[in-house]
Amino acid sequence: MRLIKFLAGFLISLTIQASSDFTQPDYQPPVIQQLSATTLREFEALEADQGVAVDKRYFYAVDNSVIAKYERNSGKFIERWIGPKHGLIRHMNSCLAMQRKLWCANSNYSLTPMASSVEIFNTTPLEHDSSHSLGLMDAGSLVWFDKVNSGFIVGFAHYSKKGGEPYKSSEYSSVLLLDKQWRRSGGWAFPKSILERMKPYAASGGALGPKGLLYVMGHDLPEMYVLAKPTMGPVLLHIATIKLQAEGQAFSFDPRNPQQIWVVDRHAKKVRVIQLPPPPHIPKHAAAFR
Repeated sequence: MRLIKFLAGFLISLTIQASSDFTQPDYQPPVIQQLSATTLREFEALEADQGVAVDKRYFYAVDNSVIAKYERNSGKFIERWIGPKHGLIRHMNSCLAMQRKLWCANSNYSLTPMASSVEIFNTTPLEHDSSHSLGLMDAGSLVWFDKVNSGFIVGFAHYSKKGGEPYKSSEYSSVLLLDKQWRRSGGWAFPKSILERMKPYAASGGALGPKGLLYVMGHDLPEMYVLAKPTMGPVLLHIATIKLQAEGQAFSFDPRNPQQIWVVDRHAKKVRVIQLPPPPHIPKHAAAFR
């Protein structure tokens, strides 16, 4: 009997020891693929400052409270919408050409507290159509958005200098999912590898591109970051960086060719068409957004 009790106790101790003895590996983030893009064409555009939108016939250069329409084949100027400086539409960060309209992300930058709105323009003729105010948002200033499923994937910015809140640095910038009524339904934080490159600003442009991945650009650096959705956790996965001839700001994918983007050079006042490299490999624990 004593031998049986001894053996039982010994086996229990071995089981406890085995269950408590394990090795936990350190997390290894995806290897960031380094890629390069090629410039195909460029056009003069005095309004090429905040970003550019494009549809199948025209491109639209955006500068705070000004939008200019140009023929996409020739670069010929067509018309211009001009709002008052520091007026009701103060700082249009980007526009998305969709449903024969321009859907634009507007904020009160560089004022605080941060307030934002979605401004919608008819494209023919180019004139303001309607507005949807988001008001004050803890997420920050509305910077860009794109369609995803039945709602939107949206970039919000915080700033570590002019235009920022004293209690939130640029590290609080994020990407949210909003439904078609612009109500929050999800979201992610940016990885530190990108935040370090974009500070003291945030992602000035963003859109869903090839393979359903998220492509973003910062405020000044000539590079684009490719992000994947994590299969677990709240932080986006940085899977590639693309070198290109554009100093940040908002951009648009070409509806005729999904491997091409339209970008601005705000210092040279030019709009460029750029051919992206083939989309990067999607690593383990990463997924497309659509």
